[in-house]
Amino acid sequence: MPPRWPRQPDRNDPAFRRLDDRMNFAVHVAVFLASNSGLWFFHNLNQATWPWLLPLSGIWFGLLLLHLLYIAVLADYSVKSNG
Repeated sequence: MPPRWPRQPDRNDPAFRRLDDRMNFAVHVAVFLASNSGLWFFHNLNQATWPWLLPLSGIWFGLLLLHLLYIAVLADYSVKSNG
């Protein structure tokens, strides 16, 4: 069952922004896991020599950690005044 929001979705709503950022992060993690597992599967299956695969996975994982750091620590979800 998809998540339901009890009121009209609005990016100015701090609770909605927080939920949206976390769902966006979850999508990024899913794409990372699906892509990397597929690449590593074919790398191991074919005994391929892909020297770029380990740096790619490491850099992508680092970017995911930065994304997590942003949504967990740095993002400001307080109510902003229009004044």
